[in-house]
Amino acid sequence: MAINCTILASSYYRTTRTIGAPIREVKPALVACSASRQRLNVSQCLNSAFNPLIYHEDLVNDELYVRRTQKMMDVRHMLKTGGEDRLKDLRLVDAIQRLGIDHHCQEEIEALIWRQHVSAKCCFDQSEGLHEVSLCFRLLRQEGYYVPPDVFNNFKDEKGKFMASSGKVNVRALMELYEAAQLSIEGEDILDDAAEFSSQLLNALLKYLDEDNAALVKNTLKHPYRKSMYKFKANNFMGSEVEGINGWENCLLELSNADFYMAQGIHRQELLQITKWWKDLGLARELKQARDQPLKWYTWPMAMLNDLRLSDERVELTKSISFIYIIDDIFDLYGKPEELTLFAEAVNRWDLAAVDQLPDYMKKCFRALYDTTNEAGIKIHKKHGFNRTKFLRKTWASLCNAFLVESRWFRSGSRDQPMADEYLKNGKVSSGVHVVLEHVFFLLGFGATNEGPIDLSDASAIISSVAAMLRLWDDLGSAKDEDQNGHDGSYIDYYMKEHQGVTLDIAREHVFKQISEEWKRLNKECLRLNRFSSSFQRASLNLARMVPLMYSYDDNQRLLDLDEFVKSRLYD
Repeated sequence: MAINCTILASSYYRTTRTIGAPIREVKPALVACSASRQRLNVSQCLNSAFNPLIYHEDLVNDELYVRRTQKMMDVRHMLKTGGEDRLKDLRLVDAIQRLGIDHHCQEEIEALIWRQHVSAKCCFDQSEGLHEVSLCFRLLRQEGYYVPPDVFNNFKDEKGKFMASSGKVNVRALMELYEAAQLSIEGEDILDDAAEFSSQLLNALLKYLDEDNAALVKNTLKHPYRKSMYKFKANNFMGSEVEGINGWENCLLELSNADFYMAQGIHRQELLQITKWWKDLGLARELKQARDQPLKWYTWPMAMLNDLRLSDERVELTKSISFIYIIDDIFDLYGKPEELTLFAEAVNRWDLAAVDQLPDYMKKCFRALYDTTNEAGIKIHKKHGFNRTKFLRKTWASLCNAFLVESRWFRSGSRDQPMADEYLKNGKVSSGVHVVLEHVFFLLGFGATNEGPIDLSDASAIISSVAAMLRLWDDLGSAKDEDQNGHDGSYIDYYMKEHQGVTLDIAREHVFKQISEEWKRLNKECLRLNRFSSSFQRASLNLARMVPLMYSYDDNQRLLDLDEFVKSRLYD
């Protein structure tokens, strides 16, 4: 059947368990195609007459590269020569980070923020306004410098409450206070108060603002920088925030645009590479009920590793993520209990002979996992000089063990059901986050020796917090798949059974509070590890930021924010 495509399909499926979950229905939201009674996926669009992945090959050319390099040098010069106006310097760094071009000048940013740290007492004295104090506080903490929250005491009255301005309300200052409060760690009640005060006042002010400023405030409240995909916000940020920064706004925007077009070309080629690998692997033919979602799998690494130089790492990470989805489907939709036990044992032993008695689809899946993981270990060894394949193997063993535990729970009916905390502890492993972040850890070159800046044990708390966020978001139940044939549980279900009389709304409120607490723990760990692992921290934070996009369904079971994110990265 002929298929007319004007843009690559975004075949997002409803998800209910892991970084992905069993599905039965396609949701092509970014596609304008005519195809009756035929499942539309990435492969169909790749094979169609119009291929959006290789359209506009001239986007990445010598002229663009030269212009981008010059703008890069200009931005670095801007950062090196700052210092006369503290607020403008801070706004410059903020703009660079929000536009997603900070990886070009990380050393210069760190040097500028260090100078701000040295002179922090001046920044936080009583003569400085709420906007500057909030911005300085946030940028210092983002770069790993601990700033005590009591710097905001100057803006509280004698009763310890934040004071509203007696004159004209500074909306920008309130927005920046709200942004700063997102960097809170456990026990910082001042920042909790700051978030509540600023959000309430900003919401109250919305009806008095013009359309553009109201949209900016709404966007800040919905997508605070710390907890959102900042490149996704760049279009919202450009017009209002960059203007007037030392007269260099055009330079920043030109570099951002050049980066954008180069990134599009690179991401499209990477997606082609992934799609070909997945097709050649042949698992989609063996597991026809399982997910066939190379675009969605690639979306995670595309968001996590935004340095354009990390192309090989994005491709390798996507391969690993695809197996999380597929193995999850095997445990949920295919395997018999005794087969799943043998499959998990084979992965634990990392022995191809151990699957001889299993069905062909299990043999082929394990062989593909075995080969792909060993190849990743070899590539890490070639690039970084150490082989960590045994650690990668252990991540797959722990994932399969967690899947097996869940499978036994869900198949037992009302018998042998876990308590909510027990379910969440196992669910953090079955989320697959540890597989993803441990692969990222080694792909980025960390863990070469125990004497390095950090080792894998240092990253365990970060991994745990991100995994808890994914599991809790996943289990919020915002997506109800009526065609789901697998065996799933939910933290909310177990919590409500454990706390008789609790309503669904109260249970959901409890889950959101837990997610907020995990963000505080993640913030604390990022401060503890400081800047020694900045690239790993950025990847971990980006994974946490992607979770709401992946699981926030609207009333029609659509992922509109995710659709917009992918469209902005690949097609705009």
